[in-house]
Amino acid sequence: MTGIVSVYAVFGDRAEAEKIGRMVLDERLAACVNLLGEAHSIYRWRGKVEEAGEVPAIFKTAATSADALMKRIAALHSYENPAVVVWPVSDAPEAYARWVKEQMR
Repeated sequence: MTGIVSVYAVFGDRAEAEKIGRMVLDERLAACVNLLGEAHSIYRWRGKVEEAGEVPAIFKTAATSADALMKRIAALHSYENPAVVVWPVSDAPEAYARWVKEQMR
């Protein structure tokens, strides 16, 4: 294993995604955040099918920081029940994995 993970989350708009992304970078909970293009989400919520525009983001972090990052994103998030999940990174260039882990210090 590489010792790094990606944390995937979606936000209600780009401004929120960018604000939270910058905060967790400043707090050294993530080495990088990729804000992706707007997604059209279709989901079931409270017994009804809903649709909304959302902004997905991928945060790169050390595996040891993943739990704290997920909790911080959830605490800052505007959603009542935000989607924040960890994707393991089973393989990556050694220099990249080292860079990600160094950013947590």
